[in-house]
Amino acid sequence: MEGKLMEDELFKAFTTYAMIVILKMMLMALLTVYYRLTRGAFMNEEDVARKPAEERKKLLRADSNVERVRRCHQNDLENVIPFVLIGLFYSLTGPELSAAVLHFRVFAGSRLFHTVAYVCALPQPCRGLSWMVGLFTTASMAYQVLSTVLTL
Repeated sequence: MEGKLMEDELFKAFTTYAMIVILKMMLMALLTVYYRLTRGAFMNEEDVARKPAEERKKLLRADSNVERVRRCHQNDLENVIPFVLIGLFYSLTGPELSAAVLHFRVFAGSRLFHTVAYVCALPQPCRGLSWMVGLFTTASMAYQVLSTVLTL
Protein backbone atom coordinates (compact mmCIF):
# COMPACT_ATOMS: atom_id res chain seq x y z
CA MET A 1 0.00 0.00 0.00
CA GLU A 2 2.96 2.28 0.59
CA GLY A 3 3.35 4.85 -2.17
CA LYS A 4 0.13 3.84 -3.95
CA LEU A 5 -1.49 7.24 -3.44
CA MET A 6 1.36 8.96 -5.25
CA GLU A 7 0.78 6.67 -8.24
CA ASP A 8 -2.77 8.01 -8.63
CA GLU A 9 -2.95 10.58 -11.46
CA LEU A 10 -5.54 12.71 -9.65
CA PHE A 11 -3.52 12.87 -6.45
CA LYS A 12 -0.32 13.62 -8.37
CA ALA A 13 -2.09 16.49 -10.13
CA PHE A 14 -3.36 17.86 -6.83
CA THR A 15 0.06 17.52 -5.23
CA THR A 16 1.72 19.30 -8.16
CA TYR A 17 -0.55 22.35 -8.02
CA ALA A 18 -0.64 22.42 -4.22
CA MET A 19 3.17 22.50 -4.20
CA ILE A 20 3.22 25.29 -6.78
CA VAL A 21 0.98 27.58 -4.72
CA ILE A 22 2.62 26.62 -1.40
CA LEU A 23 6.10 27.35 -2.75
CA LYS A 24 4.86 30.62 -4.28
CA MET A 25 3.43 31.55 -0.90
CA MET A 26 6.73 30.71 0.81
CA LEU A 27 8.64 32.80 -1.73
CA MET A 28 6.56 35.79 -0.67
CA ALA A 29 8.40 35.72 2.67
CA LEU A 30 11.72 35.97 0.83
CA LEU A 31 10.33 38.78 -1.31
CA THR A 32 9.34 40.62 1.88
CA VAL A 33 12.90 40.26 3.20
CA TYR A 34 14.29 41.51 -0.11
CA TYR A 35 12.03 44.57 -0.05
CA ARG A 36 12.88 45.29 3.60
CA LEU A 37 16.60 45.13 2.91
CA THR A 38 16.54 47.12 -0.32
CA ARG A 39 14.14 49.76 1.04
CA GLY A 40 15.76 49.92 4.48
CA ALA A 41 12.42 49.56 6.25
CA PHE A 42 12.21 47.45 9.38
CA MET A 43 9.47 47.12 11.97
CA ASN A 44 11.27 45.55 14.93
CA GLU A 45 13.98 47.18 17.02
CA GLU A 46 15.99 43.97 17.26
CA ASP A 47 16.30 43.99 13.44
CA VAL A 48 18.35 47.20 13.60
CA ALA A 49 19.90 46.81 17.07
CA ARG A 50 23.48 46.76 15.75
CA LYS A 51 23.07 50.03 13.89
CA PRO A 52 23.98 53.43 15.39
CA ALA A 53 21.09 55.14 17.23
CA GLU A 54 20.56 57.78 14.54
CA GLU A 55 20.43 55.19 11.76
CA ARG A 56 18.02 53.03 13.79
CA LYS A 57 15.49 55.86 13.78
CA LYS A 58 15.65 56.06 9.99
CA LEU A 59 15.34 52.29 9.51
CA LEU A 60 12.40 51.74 11.88
CA ARG A 61 9.65 52.74 9.52
CA ALA A 62 6.90 51.43 7.31
CA ASP A 63 7.40 51.34 3.55
CA SER A 64 4.49 51.14 1.12
CA ASN A 65 6.25 48.59 -1.12
CA VAL A 66 7.13 46.34 1.80
CA GLU A 67 3.56 46.57 3.07
CA ARG A 68 2.20 45.73 -0.38
CA VAL A 69 4.26 42.51 -0.47
CA ARG A 70 3.23 41.68 3.11
CA ARG A 71 -0.46 42.14 2.26
CA CYS A 72 -0.04 39.90 -0.78
CA HIS A 73 1.57 37.26 1.42
CA GLN A 74 -1.26 37.59 3.94
CA ASN A 75 -3.78 37.14 1.13
CA ASP A 76 -1.95 33.96 0.10
CA LEU A 77 -2.24 32.61 3.64
CA GLU A 78 -5.97 33.32 3.58
CA ASN A 79 -6.49 31.56 0.23
CA VAL A 80 -3.81 28.92 -0.31
CA ILE A 81 -4.35 27.10 2.98
CA PRO A 82 -8.11 26.60 2.35
CA PHE A 83 -7.33 25.50 -1.23
CA VAL A 84 -4.89 22.85 -0.02
CA LEU A 85 -7.28 21.48 2.60
CA ILE A 86 -10.40 21.59 0.42
CA GLY A 87 -8.44 20.33 -2.59
CA LEU A 88 -7.27 17.33 -0.58
CA PHE A 89 -10.83 16.46 0.44
CA TYR A 90 -11.99 17.11 -3.12
CA SER A 91 -9.33 14.73 -4.46
CA LEU A 92 -10.52 12.04 -2.07
CA THR A 93 -14.09 12.24 -3.44
CA GLY A 94 -12.91 10.80 -6.77
CA PRO A 95 -13.81 13.58 -9.22
CA GLU A 96 -13.16 13.28 -12.94
CA LEU A 97 -9.46 13.88 -13.60
CA SER A 98 -10.12 16.56 -16.22
CA ALA A 99 -12.47 18.51 -13.92
CA ALA A 100 -10.06 18.27 -11.00
CA VAL A 101 -7.05 19.36 -13.05
CA LEU A 102 -9.08 22.30 -14.37
CA HIS A 103 -9.88 23.36 -10.78
CA PHE A 104 -6.23 23.04 -9.74
CA ARG A 105 -4.87 24.91 -12.77
CA VAL A 106 -7.38 27.73 -12.54
CA PHE A 107 -6.64 28.23 -8.84
CA ALA A 108 -2.85 28.16 -9.31
CA GLY A 109 -3.07 30.51 -12.30
CA SER A 110 -5.31 32.92 -10.41
CA ARG A 111 -2.90 33.04 -7.46
CA LEU A 112 0.13 33.61 -9.69
CA PHE A 113 -1.67 36.41 -11.53
CA HIS A 114 -2.92 37.82 -8.21
CA THR A 115 0.67 38.09 -6.99
CA VAL A 116 1.80 39.88 -10.14
CA ALA A 117 -1.20 42.21 -9.96
CA TYR A 118 -0.58 42.96 -6.28
CA VAL A 119 3.19 43.40 -6.29
CA CYS A 120 3.26 45.35 -9.57
CA ALA A 121 0.21 47.43 -8.54
CA LEU A 122 -1.74 46.63 -11.70
CA PRO A 123 -4.96 48.64 -11.96
CA GLN A 124 -8.15 47.17 -10.54
CA PRO A 125 -10.07 45.05 -11.25
CA CYS A 126 -7.04 42.85 -12.11
CA ARG A 127 -6.26 41.87 -8.54
CA GLY A 128 -9.89 41.65 -7.45
CA LEU A 129 -10.91 39.44 -10.36
CA SER A 130 -7.96 37.10 -9.89
CA TRP A 131 -8.83 36.79 -6.20
CA MET A 132 -12.48 36.04 -7.02
CA VAL A 133 -11.53 33.39 -9.59
CA GLY A 134 -9.44 31.59 -6.97
CA LEU A 135 -12.13 31.94 -4.32
CA PHE A 136 -14.88 30.61 -6.60
CA THR A 137 -12.65 27.72 -7.69
CA THR A 138 -12.09 26.70 -4.07
CA ALA A 139 -15.80 27.17 -3.35
CA SER A 140 -16.64 24.93 -6.30
CA MET A 141 -14.46 22.17 -4.89
CA ALA A 142 -15.98 22.65 -1.44
CA TYR A 143 -19.47 22.33 -2.94
CA GLN A 144 -18.44 19.10 -4.66
CA VAL A 145 -17.05 17.72 -1.40
CA LEU A 146 -20.18 18.63 0.52
CA SER A 147 -22.40 17.21 -2.23
CA THR A 148 -20.54 13.94 -1.97
CA VAL A 149 -20.23 13.51 1.78
CA LEU A 150 -23.03 15.56 3.39
CA THR A 151 -24.85 13.43 5.96
CA LEU A 152 -27.07 15.56 8.16
